[in-house]
Amino acid sequence: MLSHLRISAAKPAPKPFNLSDGQGLFLTVQPNGSKLWKLSFRHLGKQKTLHLGRWPDVGLADARERRDEARRKIAAGLDPAIEKIRSRIAAKVAAANTFKEVAEEWVQKCEREGRAEITLSKIRWLLGIAYPMIGNLPVAEVTPQEVLAVLRKVESNGRYESARRMRSVLSRVFRYGVATVRCQKDVASDLRGAIATPRVRHLAAITNPIQVGALLRAIDGYEGQLITLMALKLSPHLFVRPGELRQAQWSEFDCGNAVWYLSAERMKMRRPHRVPLSRQVLKLIEELREHTGHQDYLFPCMGNPKRPMSENAVNQALRRLGYSQQEMTAHGFRAMAATLLNEMGLWNPDAIEKQLAHLDASAVRRAYTRGEYWDERVHMMQHWCDYLDRLRESGKSGRPGVGTARICGEDGMRLSSHADNNNSYPLHGGSMMFDLT
Repeated sequence: MLSHLRISAAKPAPKPFNLSDGQGLFLTVQPNGSKLWKLSFRHLGKQKTLHLGRWPDVGLADARERRDEARRKIAAGLDPAIEKIRSRIAAKVAAANTFKEVAEEWVQKCEREGRAEITLSKIRWLLGIAYPMIGNLPVAEVTPQEVLAVLRKVESNGRYESARRMRSVLSRVFRYGVATVRCQKDVASDLRGAIATPRVRHLAAITNPIQVGALLRAIDGYEGQLITLMALKLSPHLFVRPGELRQAQWSEFDCGNAVWYLSAERMKMRRPHRVPLSRQVLKLIEELREHTGHQDYLFPCMGNPKRPMSENAVNQALRRLGYSQQEMTAHGFRAMAATLLNEMGLWNPDAIEKQLAHLDASAVRRAYTRGEYWDERVHMMQHWCDYLDRLRESGKSGRPGVGTARICGEDGMRLSSHADNNNSYPLHGGSMMFDLT
């Protein structure tokens, strides 16, 4: 039997030697002075050795306890050496199943699915807030209380919308963990009512025609960077999402056919989109081509032309023009167009929604409204740009136009309306035509 004193007194020799403690347990003293606990045993007729740890990290009492545990496994027909390997593998797997590991794997899946980069960057930002608190915890052991602590940290700074999005992102990570058999439950799902509901905030937009005219004239007088000026001028005419405009690439434009093609990867709803280009837009694009046509982007970043302009460029330009955040935003050009086009009463609301690249909230309705209303959208976009020109010139008209339109149905009946276009084209909902008289 060994003792602590005998072990401490054992000096290294030129060759390794063993000190026996009984029942197969012995201590190997190495030439470099290290002392290793080992257990000699037989399993299925084969002689084997199990390493139990290094002395003094593993003391004499601990070594004997590990020996006894190994002998119980041998008695049960198990190989303690193999069981040790399995335990080590299980520990490595558990370490790879931390919340951070699972979250990063889920983000990579989102990348493969073609999620927009701006969406991915927001997800990474939110997860970066969560990692210091729960990132190193096994995903299966994260509790609702720990998730709530993450949400409270964000909520305490008054960022209620970020807290709401954080809960949604964490929930999706846990659901991915369930789907990949790393945890059993989405512990964030039960926290929907635990944080403050953010107040609905509508992005500021000008929808009064007279004020729209004033805004257009103010844009014409902008004295900042030319690229920013061109983005300002095109924003009301195209009314796409700000990110879609600032990341526009020359390869997407077919000016010969007057169409801007946006791929599904570039769209918020992950569906390809087409934008008809009016005469006014084509003129502005050709003017812009002289300055940035040799670049990838229509609106390259001033400091790094390999990247698009800043997402805040148009908003900052509006501030320079004297429009506050409560009055007008880059995204507000979409609300401006949607409001005034619907008020005209000349266009199918579905055509307007298609041009805005909105996705119908009703899955049933989406299944039955698959048309693109392309011809109507082409006429609508030209009509819209002509209308903006009239507002810019007068700033006084509160109507879609100042001319009187003649609308004729199949029976030849005339109806009175307003229009400001000298072209004839079909209206939505039937074979009605209108033209100025």
